[in-house]
Amino acid sequence: MNWILKKFEELTPFELYAILQLRNAIFVVEQNCVYQDLDNKDLKSYHLMGYEKNLLVAYTRILPAGISYVESSIGRVVVLQAARKNGTGKKLMQKSIENLFSLFGKMPIKIGAQLYLQKFYESLGFQQTSNVYLEDGIEHIEMLLTP
Repeated sequence: MNWILKKFEELTPFELYAILQLRNAIFVVEQNCVYQDLDNKDLKSYHLMGYEKNLLVAYTRILPAGISYVESSIGRVVVLQAARKNGTGKKLMQKSIENLFSLFGKMPIKIGAQLYLQKFYESLGFQQTSNVYLEDGIEHIEMLLTP
């Protein structure tokens, strides 16, 4: 896996297209969730891309504190369906956490996690901090990783 981390303004048009294509494939098509993906947070984020053989298969956006939450955050976590069940998701989150700490220092990380992924995020050290809530018709919980 080839990992690339860039600020929004450093993304090439091809990288941005691949990111939006992957996010749409997972969030809109696979999860059948029609929502406004482009929320202006991308502009203030770092973008972690995981490529296999020139194909974007894993992605997160890393947000500084004060954008989504008071804490720093990792969002838009996606892994191409064909790249799942082999540890890619865990490696993606580990790389995201490592990069966030490198960028902003070791600080708490808050995420809005889809409820069905709770055990996955707990395996990375995140703990539930909210009740279940609906976001775009999908059950979510807020979770916090405290270094």
